[in-house]
Amino acid sequence: MPIYEFICNKCQNKFEKFVLSVAGVKDVKCPACGSEDVTKQFSTFSCMSGMGGSFSSGGSFGSGGCGGSSGFS
Repeated sequence: MPIYEFICNKCQNKFEKFVLSVAGVKDVKCPACGSEDVTKQFSTFSCMSGMGGSFSSGGSFGSGGCGGSSGFS
């Protein structure tokens, strides 16, 4: 079940919402004002690195994030 980030075009409230399917994105309402005029935001993700247990942003390829060199051959 993906979590999407939204911004309300009426009150500028930023919020996250669990959405069961892509079709469900159109039914999202702002929890602050109830407006249906919301925009899905582009969001990045974090993942656990194979080395040292630190978190890494998934923003660029080859940055040592998920699936980096973790000692597996």
